[in-house]
Amino acid sequence: MHVSVRHTTGVLELDRPEALNSLNHEMIRIITRALEEWRDDPAIEQVLITSRSPKAFCAGGDVRSAREGILAGDHASVDEFLSDEYAMNNLIGTFPKPFIAVWDGIIMGGGLGVSSHGSHRVTTERAWASMPELAIGYVTDVGISWSSQRWPGSSPAMGAFIGLTGYRLNEEDMLYVGLATHMVEDAAEFALDVIGLGIDAALGEHAVEPREKSRLERWREDIEATFGAGSWADIDAALEAHPNREFVGDVRQLMAKASPSAAVAVAELYLANRDAPTLRDGLDNEERLGELVRRQPDFVEGVRAVLVDKTHDAQWSPAHDPEVYRAVLE
Repeated sequence: MHVSVRHTTGVLELDRPEALNSLNHEMIRIITRALEEWRDDPAIEQVLITSRSPKAFCAGGDVRSAREGILAGDHASVDEFLSDEYAMNNLIGTFPKPFIAVWDGIIMGGGLGVSSHGSHRVTTERAWASMPELAIGYVTDVGISWSSQRWPGSSPAMGAFIGLTGYRLNEEDMLYVGLATHMVEDAAEFALDVIGLGIDAALGEHAVEPREKSRLERWREDIEATFGAGSWADIDAALEAHPNREFVGDVRQLMAKASPSAAVAVAELYLANRDAPTLRDGLDNEERLGELVRRQPDFVEGVRAVLVDKTHDAQWSPAHDPEVYRAVLE
């Protein structure tokens, strides 16, 4: 993790390539300290966050370490790690100066949390984004269960679709739903001009339009007709009754390896965060729900199957009753 000041720009560079820049506790603390210092420094006019890795912007939070802590019985340290991460997410979302993320490569989970709540989210055609938490028995977090319902081109149904399916958004999708605010061809050249010229001039020099139509735009009516239904049972029933069987088949394929309990929990989280007034309120719901879900068996099993053994053979527990999750969200 590299922190520097260049001209009037505070610069954060993710540099943990062996872990695809996954965020550990130390990185979260470094970013938080820098933002708290720059927030009230009149010499800092904007903040830029980028990656030094050509493969990934950030592949998420360090959930392998979280699993190790849980298996060791150290829930308190894991809870603190996630709580600090969510505080950082809110700090970015309430930052009073331009906060510019430049995406080139993989953006998953915590990678969206450390970047997407800022004012400018700039993608290249090599970037793709996903919230794949259901595949590890966890819930959509880092503020995305709140913000994905509120991006300029999104909706509660679109947000729930993104959170529940783990769908990979390409650059056209990100621009269509408003996750990305702009697109450029060369991330490194754009970042240099952000520092040298300022964000507005750099965008005037580099911004381009996508070449293709978003798949999410083509699916829009199907998503609104099914994923806005409410609870997971309601969404599942709407999918079963939906006439576009090709769309339904694609959804079932996307969710084929999802934890049944996580699907129930995430649907309840999206419902709760429809009416949460602020990002911090949404993060609080995620934090309470996450503490519960991490104490259920699917999380350690899902991380084992996907990230430790990489066998993708998780043995999920039967789906929990939604009331278990509603109790911590009310």
